[in-house]
Amino acid sequence: MEQSPLQPTPVGAFRFNTDSSKLEYYDGNQWVNITSDSPEAQTGGTRGIIAGGRSNGSGRNYIQFVNADSTGNFSDFGDLTSNRRTPICTFSRTLGHMCGGIDSSATANCDKITIASTGNAADSGIDLTAAKYNGCAVGDATRGMALGGTTGSLTNVMEYMTLASTANFIDFGDLITAVQSNGGVNSPTRGISLGGHDGSNRVNSIQYITISTTGNAADFGDLAGTRTPNAGAMSNSIRGLAFGGAAPGPVASNSNTIEFITIATLGDATDFGDLSGTRGDGAGFSSPTRAVCAMGANSSDTNVEYVEIMSTGNGTDFGDLNQGSYEFGGNSNGHGGLG
Repeated sequence: MEQSPLQPTPVGAFRFNTDSSKLEYYDGNQWVNITSDSPEAQTGGTRGIIAGGRSNGSGRNYIQFVNADSTGNFSDFGDLTSNRRTPICTFSRTLGHMCGGIDSSATANCDKITIASTGNAADSGIDLTAAKYNGCAVGDATRGMALGGTTGSLTNVMEYMTLASTANFIDFGDLITAVQSNGGVNSPTRGISLGGHDGSNRVNSIQYITISTTGNAADFGDLAGTRTPNAGAMSNSIRGLAFGGAAPGPVASNSNTIEFITIATLGDATDFGDLSGTRGDGAGFSSPTRAVCAMGANSSDTNVEYVEIMSTGNGTDFGDLNQGSYEFGGNSNGHGGLG
């Protein structure tokens, strides 16, 4: 396939080579194949991670992974540097940061993994602004954020780190209402906190921020149910979903409801469908098309379900965790904040 000498080719021009069936660009001297080495290609699709958890009153150090674009059981990834319940997990396309959490006491430490590999986590050298746990994570390709949570006392602090650096988290602004056990969803533009517990009651409020700025949160709307999604909230760049969560009253009142919002708008959540059972302390992750939720009903629960984000309907069985647990964290290298 040759370029006609009568048509000079500008540097940076693209063409599809019908002989090689490859996309090429012109570098000023020759046509060069365009190749892709995306993190998703390295992991065979979007890799979802579940980290930490709880067994009775103690934390766990498990890290488990699976391909979110398939179905099947999770595999062992490695271990966190310490046992942690309810870590706040903020991920880029290449690195996963599991921040905070509690075992015998709360920590500000952030563990780090390379998502495309397996092995034990390392101390990233990055710390939250305070030792805390049970907040939600949002972020885009540049920033990872932790919203709310508890230091032993409820906090309204929102803080962020630059994912490509090793600098500590810094203050972003304040939530309208301090909450813990809130769920986090995001697009590349917005980060959103869903529901939670305000220290006295479970709430249905939805709060949002613009990730690339700093400042206080604003009101988005309300969930249909008053509940605590914990880490069981996932999104692509268009929709955010909240799975189950503890509702007011005893543990038996945990919810099986799935709700969704359209992230670019404002307004109340809409019913999506139901999980096969109730859950209160699950966790999950998303790809551009799927949301996957580990149910987290108790310390031995291995059940995982998924939905197709741009549809509506009930959860479908995905497979089983490698280690059953609850009060864990989760994220992926294909979440909504990454586009």
